[in-house]
Amino acid sequence: MSTIMRTLRNLRSIGLKEYGHQMQYMGDTKRGTLIAMDKYGNKYFENVEEDLPLRTRWVDYKDHEFDPSQIEPGWHAWMSYMVDKPPSQDRIMQRQERIWEPTAHVPNMTASKSSFRTYNTTKNKYQAWLPEAAPRR
Repeated sequence: MSTIMRTLRNLRSIGLKEYGHQMQYMGDTKRGTLIAMDKYGNKYFENVEEDLPLRTRWVDYKDHEFDPSQIEPGWHAWMSYMVDKPPSQDRIMQRQERIWEPTAHVPNMTASKSSFRTYNTTKNKYQAWLPEAAPRR
């Protein structure tokens, strides 16, 4: 939650359209410099003038149905302050396309109907109880 002065300052610097976008998808207003864009289309920002610690870096997801697994590992390290340089500026983190890497994002299916289930050959110890009502006499 931001203060009224910070919100008005951000509104003046980022504009009304970006203000509406941030309030709808992040619930807060932020302003900063665009660091880079990854191969999925996510935009990464940084504001070093922010007073609050650990709120200086953020991502604007391309998809509105965002999932944190859409962040690449190098960008995740930068977002969580493990490294100081973003992958776009660090020579070690810059990598070429590898043939085994997926070209499109594969979403995390945990806790959904499409999640992985192991094959099981054992019988259940318990069965669901189905109530049977006897007809009246």
